[in-house]
Amino acid sequence: MLVIKNISKAFKGRQVLRNVSLEVPSGTIAFLLGSSGVGKSTLLRLLNNLEPLDTGQVLLNGKILDLTKINQEHSIGMVFQHFNLFDHLTATENITLALEKVLKKSSEESQKIAQNLLAHYGLADKGNAYPAQLSGGQKQRLAIARTVALQPAVLCLDEPTSALDPVLTNHVASTITDLATQGLSILVASHDVSLLQRLTCTVYLMQEGAIVETAPSAELAVYPERYPQIKNFIAGHS
Repeated sequence: MLVIKNISKAFKGRQVLRNVSLEVPSGTIAFLLGSSGVGKSTLLRLLNNLEPLDTGQVLLNGKILDLTKINQEHSIGMVFQHFNLFDHLTATENITLALEKVLKKSSEESQKIAQNLLAHYGLADKGNAYPAQLSGGQKQRLAIARTVALQPAVLCLDEPTSALDPVLTNHVASTITDLATQGLSILVASHDVSLLQRLTCTVYLMQEGAIVETAPSAELAVYPERYPQIKNFIAGHS
């Protein structure tokens, strides 16, 4: 289980996150819902040591995480909004690079892992293709495969449908659900209501750097009036 306790963050005196706390059990999805600029992506960046947090704690399975070592321990992974693939490397090389350089796996083992992941994500015939030769959906699947290769316990996805055609939203939701069934704790930061409606998750509505309302997605679908702020957000973004 991932536990986030009272995380705050300010940039140049502007408070971006205000005492954010939530729990994401293994095998479940936390959906951080909100407009741009409310702190969703900043929270994911803090978890991945891309920004230092000001105050707060993060625990994984009861142990306090030293976020400055996340990039060495690989307990938390990140799939970026714009994928951040290595343009000069093939799809296979995008996956094998960290396996060989960071996890010190052999070239043969890394190649096998990459081939299995590419096949799993429908990219078996794209191993020698470069990112520029892939569609948006293919780039995203490659970015997920690259992150999953390092076997994180927690996976963060920042606006996973923002660069995709709306018809691909079902595929994205299916992929996220599949990852949750594998036992990962998943955090999705998005304002995409159509993606939210395709996931079984806990919804955290964020405004001005704080979580203002929380709802189980199944209950939200049946009793939206119990969650007026989330209901209003969805109504304005449907």
